[in-house]
Amino acid sequence: MHSREQYLETLREDYRRASRKEKSRLLNEARRRTRLARKVLIRKLAHPAKLSKPKPKRGVSYGAAVVTKLVEVWEWFDFACGQRLVAALRTEVPRLRVAGQLKCSDEVAEKLMKISASTIDRLLKREKQIQRVNRPRSVRVHPLLYQKIPVKVAAEWDTDEVGNVQVDYVEHCGRSSGGQFLHTVSVVDIATGWWEGEAIPARTQEATREALDRIRKRAPFRLREIHPDNDSGLINDLLWRYCRQRHIKLSRSRPYKKNDNAWVEQRNWTHVRKQVGYRRFDTTAELATLNALYTCLRLYKNFFQPALSCSRRSASAARFSVSMSRLSRPTSDCLRPDNSVRRRRGNCESSMKV
Repeated sequence: MHSREQYLETLREDYRRASRKEKSRLLNEARRRTRLARKVLIRKLAHPAKLSKPKPKRGVSYGAAVVTKLVEVWEWFDFACGQRLVAALRTEVPRLRVAGQLKCSDEVAEKLMKISASTIDRLLKREKQIQRVNRPRSVRVHPLLYQKIPVKVAAEWDTDEVGNVQVDYVEHCGRSSGGQFLHTVSVVDIATGWWEGEAIPARTQEATREALDRIRKRAPFRLREIHPDNDSGLINDLLWRYCRQRHIKLSRSRPYKKNDNAWVEQRNWTHVRKQVGYRRFDTTAELATLNALYTCLRLYKNFFQPALSCSRRSASAARFSVSMSRLSRPTSDCLRPDNSVRRRRGNCESSMKV
């Protein structure tokens, strides 16, 4: 393309000075060399090339000082995405400056509070590539089916009703699954995103029941339904009788369909794996340390981390789109003036004083 324009540039002056017969000869030669149409060659040779003005470059609105502080806040808020981080920046930047944690100028603080979600993702793109860690996966599937426990898929959940929770195990076995090791019982409420975690010494039915009972007592809402996968530690007669005695519904996901438990599967990574990693834990001291960590982590995740909620779903013949626009903290949804939640509001408020 560039060489063709150079050829036409050298031919343009001869074409303008040539006679009618000579112009026809030059056009024939140029058409054979460039394979362009005759009318196109006439326009290019008869008129001088227009000099395109370079577009003025847009000034940099967010310099290195803003990016440096943005990375710091991003790490403090557990590497949140741009949509979640922009909600935290609006409210937490002034508080962090008052507390002395965030040291920056007024200009940088103002830019941090008005930055958009797409700009955050663009500025953090290189930092995400630097800090990217490939995580190994070890998936164990136990296809246990029980006729008395109904199957429930993700589309059937009422995402506005508080108290419907998904439950799953997180194994802390390290590189070997042999012997006895610790497990984390991970529980998340679908409507509010409220998360609870409890470490247990082994994946036994009794230890799981005791962990769920402790979570049920400290949660700021009444458990309406428990939805585990098909693990034998969760789908068993002990848990079935426990739910019936406390008037809690029990459902399960489809075998080999992890998306049925998408809410808790996401928290298994963001709330457990990213905090404790993949090392093996199997001692009593490590059990106490994990539970002490979860005591503080639940407050940080539920009170200070904004969560995205689905606001609209639309389906067409060719595609299925989901709009994620509502941003709120789990504690804000749990403390809203609702009769079903107000009775246990004291549990949530007392946790803030821990």
